[in-house]
Amino acid sequence: MDANSHQEQQIDLQQFREVTERRFDAVLSDLKNLVSIPGIAWDSFDQAELKRSAHAVADLLAAEGFDSLEILPADGNAAHPAVIAHKAAAEGKPTVLLYAHHDVQPPGNLDSWSSEPFTAVQRDGRLYGRGAADDKAAVMAHIGAVRVLPEVMGEDHGLGITVFIEGEEEAGSPHFAEFLQRHRERLAANAIVIADSANWEVGAPTLTTGLRGVVGAEVTVRALKHALHSGGYGGPILDGPTLLARLIATLHDDDGAVAVTGLKHAAEPAIDYPEEQFRADAGLLDGVELAGRGSITSRLWAQPAISVTGIDATAVDVASNTISPSARAKVSLRIAPGEDPAVAAESLKKHLIHNAPFGAEVQVEIDEQGPPFSTNTDSDAAQDMLWALGQAWDREPLEAGMGGSIPFAALLQEAYPEATILITGVEDPDTRAHRIDESLHVEDFRQVILAEALWLARCAGGRA
Repeated sequence: MDANSHQEQQIDLQQFREVTERRFDAVLSDLKNLVSIPGIAWDSFDQAELKRSAHAVADLLAAEGFDSLEILPADGNAAHPAVIAHKAAAEGKPTVLLYAHHDVQPPGNLDSWSSEPFTAVQRDGRLYGRGAADDKAAVMAHIGAVRVLPEVMGEDHGLGITVFIEGEEEAGSPHFAEFLQRHRERLAANAIVIADSANWEVGAPTLTTGLRGVVGAEVTVRALKHALHSGGYGGPILDGPTLLARLIATLHDDDGAVAVTGLKHAAEPAIDYPEEQFRADAGLLDGVELAGRGSITSRLWAQPAISVTGIDATAVDVASNTISPSARAKVSLRIAPGEDPAVAAESLKKHLIHNAPFGAEVQVEIDEQGPPFSTNTDSDAAQDMLWALGQAWDREPLEAGMGGSIPFAALLQEAYPEATILITGVEDPDTRAHRIDESLHVEDFRQVILAEALWLARCAGGRA
């Protein structure tokens, strides 16, 4: 997207700040209302609430003068409704796509929250509640920016704007590829903002420039046709959980670095993450050593990482003196930018089967493959976003990777190869997304809205 080719209009930075400030209380109030809706895209939760969440978002967008507005099922049938609003571009003007998601994670143990998870509570400069940050704040950041832009630039700014609010991201976006194929023309844009990431720290505006991909596997280790009495057979025969533990231990070397051969490492990140700060942000217990080699940011963003996220074995409360014939684990592999998830999956599978302990039967089922992602920060759209972030916070923005994965970012990149995809966000290290007491830093939220409004103005051809 070459913004320089558009008719230029002067950007009044002070007016953008004043309008954002004047609009902010209403935006925050609307966010609190969205937080009150427990829209969770998991089958075990009431799907009527997810529909209510989609309709609440649609009602907010309906007031903003879009040419079209629809609530669409993710699967073409009735599941996980998404909201798409569109304003057509004027002749010679580009179109931008603003993405966020309205569904949220389950709240977990309600008794562990400091306040009700679906009642937004503001204290000590933060807004607490499930979805207060991930990702309903991003929904409202888009809407807030869309409100600010025409008040400053005029209704005839000419920029095409599509707002796409997904309804199943926290369930893994299982229908995203199908949805994208079905609505490919409707979602086409010159630049795409995915507002589902985090700033480096409070007060530090950050453009996420790289994401690790993900490979998920279910691993089953079996040594017996049936269970045995541990007293009668224990010794010559190892139980399933022990065999599984020995297999899992082969995934890392003595330093805790990933030991699966053939996996790529990306370039060393430029940003340093002091160990003391990292340990505090992670809540690491005193005395626990860090795993792996290289800088912390390299280990977080540029190197593969393997975690065991679940184990199926006999529960302690019902355990008997029995040798279990098998055990199963869920293994999550994060892959570096530049890695092919299919190749990485094959490397992981080969490693697990090759290292079968004591000749046990090892079965590996790959159940997830998400590609990594990287942004071309030399593009006009990326440079405009970095400028807007810097203006909003009045400090130099950071370009950082992220250890997590947003697999559909690569799907969007594949579908729209000419578009610049920018990943921004409202979170910070204290947000605790997906966890108890999720929260949003209110002042940073204000700056996110201002930055996006300024970026939209640049995309419309404005210049400061």
